[in-house]
Amino acid sequence: MDLARTEVALRKGRKGNAARLGLMALPVAFFGVFFAYPVAAIVARGLKVGGAWQFGRIGEVLAQSDIRHVLWFTSWQALASTALTLLVALPGAYVFARFDFPGKQILRAVVTVPFVLPTVVVGTAFLALVGRGGLLDELWGVRLDTTVWAILLAHVFFNYAVVVRTVGGLWAQLDPRQEEAARMLGASRFTAWRTVTLPALGPAVAAAALMVFLFTFTSFGVVQILGGPTFSTLEVEIYRQTSEIFDLATAAVLTIVQFVAVGAILAVHAWTVRRRETALRLVDASGTARRPRGTGQWALLAGVLGTVVVLILLPLAVLVQRSLDAPGFGYYRALTSSDGGAFLVPPIEAVGNSLTYAVAATAIAVVIGGLAAAALTRRDAGRLVRGFDALLMLPLGVSAVTVGFGFLIALDEPPLDLRSSWILVPLAQALVGVPFVVRTMLPVLRAVDERLREAAAVLGASPWRAWREVDLPLVRRALLIAAGFAFAVSLGEFGATVFIARPDNPTLPVAVARLLGRAGDLNYGQAMALSTILMVVCAAALLVLEGLRGVDRTGEF
Repeated sequence: MDLARTEVALRKGRKGNAARLGLMALPVAFFGVFFAYPVAAIVARGLKVGGAWQFGRIGEVLAQSDIRHVLWFTSWQALASTALTLLVALPGAYVFARFDFPGKQILRAVVTVPFVLPTVVVGTAFLALVGRGGLLDELWGVRLDTTVWAILLAHVFFNYAVVVRTVGGLWAQLDPRQEEAARMLGASRFTAWRTVTLPALGPAVAAAALMVFLFTFTSFGVVQILGGPTFSTLEVEIYRQTSEIFDLATAAVLTIVQFVAVGAILAVHAWTVRRRETALRLVDASGTARRPRGTGQWALLAGVLGTVVVLILLPLAVLVQRSLDAPGFGYYRALTSSDGGAFLVPPIEAVGNSLTYAVAATAIAVVIGGLAAAALTRRDAGRLVRGFDALLMLPLGVSAVTVGFGFLIALDEPPLDLRSSWILVPLAQALVGVPFVVRTMLPVLRAVDERLREAAAVLGASPWRAWREVDLPLVRRALLIAAGFAFAVSLGEFGATVFIARPDNPTLPVAVARLLGRAGDLNYGQAMALSTILMVVCAAALLVLEGLRGVDRTGEF
């Protein structure tokens, strides 16, 4: 009897592994052709001379003082941005986790808006606040652009929601009775928090910190707009070496350095996520929040609200105000005409282009990401599947500039000559959207009871019908949320798109960057107007997500 059961289990395991490998086939092919191949092509172009690899070039590049300065600045600004973000955002995580107050859901959407905004818009918003002719310049004659403080504040603005939602989501699910029990045993409030709550929050704080570090380590749009010629991250330097100096060897070396660093960051991040998933016992988050009590808690709530107003709402409000400086919506009306300079078409056409590209990229990301999430559903997957999971995250950290330029180099011969095809932009944008689809759908798919699928199979349902009748109704909302996030990030992708978007079909982020690169108040005002339009579209998509999500009880993006 035991042998028969063992044989059935082994047969089921073999079928499950075969099905998982089948689901992985299309995502692996997609990432192989449109990620690994272009990146490898540009690295080979830079380090291969006369058919021979010139690995000695790596040491030569890293020995240059200006390159070492870029590496140093990239690392320390990422550490500083991460520390400052944690310092500012952790009180907000506590307030959203433990307090119940009017307008909480709307405020959650507001603090998440910066995260889905393109980095070009973030840089533009802070340029309107701290740059030449900005609010601080007009009021007190203070300019912070081309200073490290502008970059750090913009990074906090962009990543505030990462900490609030990651740490706050877990904090809301921690049983408050554990800390209350420590208080009853004589521990002070701080001692109870330090010995009970902080160790439980540690993995979530570490995961949030690593995510913030990853995003700031690879920062491009913010540093390019606010840093000027003084400050340059690895991503900005790769762009400069590729598009301005045409030194592919140096760009290839920097790509390898960034790839190794990001791989290490993602490995640590995966470890902290696994620890968070297995080490905690959580409760229903709906019963842990309550109205603030006492002067201290009301003061904390007021402080967090003040931080949100100054750090998040003020830059966005100044961006909108700058776009309205011209009488009669002059900057917006100017978007409908072409001056024959930076654009071959009126800049307003970038709105339609971006929406079209984002819809196509979302469709690709949902298909590829959905198949990948289904393949990763079982937690007892082997090393091959775990390696596949890590592969899906790499596009978030590997230089988008390298991917974009790699598209031009690698996809230039039949049967993959796509340089003149419109699909090239959605393909690049989908690479960034797939990880968000996977991370949104995976927890829901793992929560589906395997016995429901088995029951459907026993009743004669095919695998496709079982998925349609069992999984799809349970994951439909997660699928819509994943599509919304893929749409938002595709809409704002800039690093790769700046290389492959055709001059007669610019996207919104590319159009904003081109306008900011030209002198004149009219160009500056049009950049503010386009950024405002892009912000409104992203915010609308986010509000739809919040409506679909309802009360977020997972803390996941």
